[in-house]
Amino acid sequence: MMRVLLVIGFFLVQTLCSAAQEKTYDFVVAKDGSGDFKYVQDAIEACRAFTPKHLTIFIKAGTYKEKIVFHSWNSNLTIIGEDAETTILTYDDHAGKGKMGTFDSYSVKVVGDDMTFKNLTIQNTAGRVGQAVAIHAEGDRLKFENCRFYGDQDTMYNGGQGSRQYFKDCYIEGTTDFIFGPSTVLFEGCTIHSKKNSYVTAASTPEWVKYGYVFIDCKLTSNEEAEKVYLGRPWRDFAKTVFINCELGDHIRAEGWHNWSRPEAEKTSFYAEYNSSGAGANPEARVSWSHQLTKKQAKEYTVEKIFAGEINESVTAGDWFR
Repeated sequence: MMRVLLVIGFFLVQTLCSAAQEKTYDFVVAKDGSGDFKYVQDAIEACRAFTPKHLTIFIKAGTYKEKIVFHSWNSNLTIIGEDAETTILTYDDHAGKGKMGTFDSYSVKVVGDDMTFKNLTIQNTAGRVGQAVAIHAEGDRLKFENCRFYGDQDTMYNGGQGSRQYFKDCYIEGTTDFIFGPSTVLFEGCTIHSKKNSYVTAASTPEWVKYGYVFIDCKLTSNEEAEKVYLGRPWRDFAKTVFINCELGDHIRAEGWHNWSRPEAEKTSFYAEYNSSGAGANPEARVSWSHQLTKKQAKEYTVEKIFAGEINESVTAGDWFR
């Protein structure tokens, strides 16, 4: 009898602790109706515009097929999934579907600033039908931690010029240019998985922005189909992409980088590595217009400096406001 009472007591404590934990969240989303909302978008709409109080949305495990938008007036939010592998935000739009273009194809779009996302899967299941964005992130001061991003072409669009985004301990997979855009983005401790012969990144960093894509302590992997993959190509002139202390699989091509058939882009793009390891690390064979950073140069790529928002004032100088 005592053992039975102890077991019952244990589960009662667990239930009370779970209930207490849920009360720490402002909104709970659950497909089974056990939360405040069944749909993620409904929880977003319930958040006060430009809320002065930090709000937290907890999403229980489940597959939420919704086209989700965090508006420009959404800010100061944390969105937490119950588990990164089983809390899934998904949709299947793609460019060419009706009048849809690349920038309309997102599954999740984040326009507002100051948001943190944890323990989520965000995916686009359209397949290999062209551009199909999973996450469209253009807000400033966005953080994604322990999240998983699945797609094919154009999985991740980092869309704000000068916006700063931080991806920590995340998994990102795709085919062509599956990480692309103009933002300043730090990927730290992430796994970047290629699914076919193509390009990992396609930066369009503005000339006036000091840092573009920065990968630190990341691991680049592939499936059997991907045997010849470039680290990146410049979507626009002045593209900037740097890999520091990253492990590169044997799918990475010896030359490393591609000019997108625009020789003039070689003069303005900044593509660099420092201390790459693995079968895909081949500094001697890299294209002549890429760079191998010195130890001193690599020290300039700290979290604090990357996100300081430093710009090239000589480029932005001008009386645009007159």
